[in-house]
Amino acid sequence: MYLCIIIQLCIKMESAVLNRPKRRQVVLNIPSRKYHFIIDLLKNYDYVQIEESDGDSKEEIVANLTQAFKELKLLKEGKLEGRPVEEILNEI
Repeated sequence: MYLCIIIQLCIKMESAVLNRPKRRQVVLNIPSRKYHFIIDLLKNYDYVQIEESDGDSKEEIVANLTQAFKELKLLKEGKLEGRPVEEILNEI
C-alpha cells in the first residue's frame, strides 16, 4: 500500500513583484516500508512543511458511490434534472 504525502517546499527565491518567498507543492507516493524513513529525513529541513493524507476511508468511498448511484437513478427516472456537460466544463 502506498501512502500519499503532500509536501510543501518553501523555495528560497523571492518574487520580484510580491517580495515573498515562493512555495511549491510536491506529492509523493511512497511504499509503506519506506514511509517513516522519508518522513524522518524531510523533518530535518526547516523549510519543509509536511501534510499527511491517507485519502478517503472505505466508508467515505462507499457512501459517495451510493449517493452517486441514487442520483443517477433519479436522473434516469426524470425526477432529477441534469446539467449539460458543456455548462460544467465552462465553470472550470
